Amino acid sequence: MTKTIVLTGITTTGTPHLGNYVGAIRPAIAASKDPSVAPFYFLADYHALIKCQEPERIRLSSLEIAATWLALGLDTSNAVFYRQSDIPEILELSWMLSCVASKGLLNRAHAYKAAVADNEQSGENDADKGITMGLFSYPILMAADILLFNVHKVPVGKDQIQHIEMARDIAGRFNHIYGEHFVIPEAVIDEHGATLAGLDGRKMSKSYNNTIPLFEPEKKLRKLINKIKTNSLEPGEPKDTEGCTLFSIYKSFATPAEVTAISQRYAEGIAWGEMKQVLFEHINEHITPARERYEALLNAPEHIEQQLQEGAEKARAISVPFMKELRKAVGISRIFP
Repeated sequence: MTKTIVLTGITTTGTPHLGNYVGAIRPAIAASKDPSVAPFYFLADYHALIKCQEPERIRLSSLEIAATWLALGLDTSNAVFYRQSDIPEILELSWMLSCVASKGLLNRAHAYKAAVADNEQSGENDADKGITMGLFSYPILMAADILLFNVHKVPVGKDQIQHIEMARDIAGRFNHIYGEHFVIPEAVIDEHGATLAGLDGRKMSKSYNNTIPLFEPEKKLRKLINKIKTNSLEPGEPKDTEGCTLFSIYKSFATPAEVTAISQRYAEGIAWGEMKQVLFEHINEHITPARERYEALLNAPEHIEQQLQEGAEKARAISVPFMKELRKAVGISRIFP
């Protein structure tokens, strides 16, 4: 059976939170157990350097993210789980792709255009002020991540579709010049993917500083849930589930029967304090077993490192011979074998 190759990268700049879990980690862990899929998951630490120049933060984030995925049950016997920086072929391929990628294509990247627009809006004479080559060439590094393993499908949010389109363009250009070497990847958009609201009602995001860390200890978890903004409706007054942060988070962790039951309690006017207690107990019960595994893993970093090294070996078993093929294709292989 030919497996579908699927790839997901996780940037190592923060601590995983409930929004990450519901929107990306939980479905990816489920996919890691699918025998018809060959999933690749990697810690995108080279990508992290684009926005973060705090070494300790990147180190800690790499540890926390790896521990999170392992604690939640990632099937490493089926999935290839590795650290981007352990695969030197990614950077080698990135340079090869840079030599066929059009600068005009990269000029149209949303992140680059937004940074230029910010400079122009602030009255800067230099539209490129503060913009690094890392930010500018990010789509090429992402293309290398994907094309090195001839990935078929890349699950992404709508804001990342452009990068997959760029990877397709770059792969097509390389294939046109040097022959058919790369699979043309497809973006997979989950239109029904869950997006959680954060403490302030906006999308849960570390950039808004409104997140609830996934494995927060009980006392801190309770405090954070108690901080979630609600309206001023009194106990006994019917409440609308639509647009309610408490309800949206609860729904992401509850069964359909539980959602129906809590919807009825909203109609009956459940007090916000009571709903926050219900939400705390429900999430805490859901994550406690994984939290215990997570804390044990943090105390055994050597086990995490072993898992990542085993993943890197599996990845390089693919990347090393493929890069040898690509070197020959572009004419930089050895003159005499």
